Amino acid sequence: MNTFKYFTAKTVKEACELLSQYGEEAKILGGGQSLVNLMKQNLVYPSYIIDIKDLSDLDYIRYDKKDGLRIGAVSTHRMVETSEAVKENFTMLAEMERTLASVAVRNWGTVGGSLAHADPASDLAATLMALGARVTLTRSQGERVVSLDDFFVDYFETALRSDEMLTEIHIPNSGRGNGFYYKFAQRETDLAVVSVAVYLILGPDDQDLCQDIRIVMGSVGSTPLRSRRGEDLLKGQAITGPLIEEAARMSAEDAQPTTDINGSEQYKRDLVHVLVSRSIKKALSRASMT
Repeated sequence: MNTFKYFTAKTVKEACELLSQYGEEAKILGGGQSLVNLMKQNLVYPSYIIDIKDLSDLDYIRYDKKDGLRIGAVSTHRMVETSEAVKENFTMLAEMERTLASVAVRNWGTVGGSLAHADPASDLAATLMALGARVTLTRSQGERVVSLDDFFVDYFETALRSDEMLTEIHIPNSGRGNGFYYKFAQRETDLAVVSVAVYLILGPDDQDLCQDIRIVMGSVGSTPLRSRRGEDLLKGQAITGPLIEEAARMSAEDAQPTTDINGSEQYKRDLVHVLVSRSIKKALSRASMT
């Protein structure tokens, strides 16, 4: 690794001021599970490291029935996994965390760092997109809130500006909704060959009517991808088996996989079809009991 200057930020304001001063030459360090590995492989060469791991202002999980769930950027995956508020109100998020890497990684890796890393195979990214999450991006001059749909730009690229840091994730409450995350991997805790996250909201008066749905596919594009056509097909409809299969077929067409060591493009499209079908059925079953 190249040499660099190391700062331990005491406040969010201090971290932002350092980012403003050093810009693209600086990198934020949370848990280090992504950044340190990239540095070891000589893929990134920061001249300045700004450590925010000990910022207590960003270390929280808060739930409110009106506002929803708010997670500070340096909260660890393990905190999310074991949070009673998460398990009770956003079951698919807690379930996903149990399959993310090892316990050692989950004990140290941060949710903010994971999202900022922008790996298209990220379990967290696909799940949070399905949940309609937004992120707060902060800099010295203020902050802005961005939907995760707009946050991911390309392979390992986000909408973060050089003087911004991710400070919070917000998941709004959504009525009679529930979801499911399904990952296909060589081992459960490996990165996904293909993953699918589905969150489905039923209308207040009709158990079978789909008010809204998000279908998000991981590892089949440069970012987590939504199947807009599959979603539009199901919205406002009483969900039936044939409709689910058609949405799954559309999702497989919307995917953008490439052939690699994990399988061919067609193999991955077939996986998308199967996982979307299973995930919609599971999400529908759960939402019906909400």
